Amino acid sequence: MNPVPELVPYLKQLRLSGILDSLEARNRQALDAKLAYTEFLALLIEDEVARREQKKFALRLRRAAFRASKTLDQFDFERLPQLNRALVHELATGRYLDEHVPVLIVGPCGTGKSHLAQALGHCAIRQGVDVLFTTCAQLVTAMNAARATSSYERKLASLARIPLLVIDDFGLKPLRPPADEDLHDLIAERYETAATIVTSNLDFTEWDQAFPANRLLASATLDRLRHNAYCLVLDGDSYRAPKLPPATTKMKVANTSKTTHS
Repeated sequence: MNPVPELVPYLKQLRLSGILDSLEARNRQALDAKLAYTEFLALLIEDEVARREQKKFALRLRRAAFRASKTLDQFDFERLPQLNRALVHELATGRYLDEHVPVLIVGPCGTGKSHLAQALGHCAIRQGVDVLFTTCAQLVTAMNAARATSSYERKLASLARIPLLVIDDFGLKPLRPPADEDLHDLIAERYETAATIVTSNLDFTEWDQAFPANRLLASATLDRLRHNAYCLVLDGDSYRAPKLPPATTKMKVANTSKTTHS
């Protein structure tokens, strides 16, 4: 007699219907290996725990809103020999998350800042941490939109609670009022309570230029961002640079053109 039909309603009632996915295979394994009932049960429970963890991971990954699937394994460290690789791998362990401190990543366009930030976010998700990835422009736009619907305080509280907030492209556009005040409010709320990763094309000494209308606000915001922060500098050629044709190809084109002209 097949017990599965009888088990279905009970498993659903206990919210364990996922066990059905592996029940048949595990039952066959138990019979072939002559496993004890407790060993068979342990296998089913392990499958259910793994299934739930994978479901949580997929949900966190979707909520993070990464631009693409960027992991540390895909990052090309060889292109950036000056990068502190040991610090990157230490950050990947998530210690900064427990310390509630920022990670600041700077470098020219195309050196991999966004990739590295998303890769660290990916590591955090694997450690069971909720993450949100956003550009600085998207962030302040969303906060301003919340103000227009009288939900600014709720939006601010929601953003402040996220264990890891990744802000990409800080300083790409100048922060005009009220965007500069909104960013300051958020950084102040997260200060020493949650971790924040910030990427920027600007050197650290130029970050105050992102606040052209209020240098005092810039100082207050940046002081909080820089306090106990881990800093990474990516210095190298852009991986987005166009590939040039081989020299032999250019010579052939030039010679052909010269012959035709004659």
